[in-house]
Amino acid sequence: MYEIIVEKHFDAAHYLRGYKGKCENLHGHRYTVKVHVSAQKLNEIGLAYDFTDLKRHLDEILKRFDHTCINEVPPFDKINASSENIASTIYNELKEKLSSDPSVTLTAVEAWETPEQGVSYTP
Repeated sequence: MYEIIVEKHFDAAHYLRGYKGKCENLHGHRYTVKVHVSAQKLNEIGLAYDFTDLKRHLDEILKRFDHTCINEVPPFDKINASSENIASTIYNELKEKLSSDPSVTLTAVEAWETPEQGVSYTP
């Protein structure tokens, strides 16, 4: 089994509704998103999955969050913009983009608010 991992960043503000602490106030992060995809075998040129394609798919999702207040961007206008919800939202959108390629399986999405704290989502 091969695991392909790509990492991208975006900058955004958010706040946690109902948190009852300082994170209930508007604040910002440089988010790091790591995507894990698995493949059982290599293609004819020795790749499990093209990094460029995976990064392009991830960029298409992340560009709508970059330099925004995430709480104003769907679905976070309805659900809390927690790292947990960010990771699962990215997972579900990326899974849809990868659904046409049966050779790979999306296994996890990580959303890191800082270098020291993040969430990994695996359904």
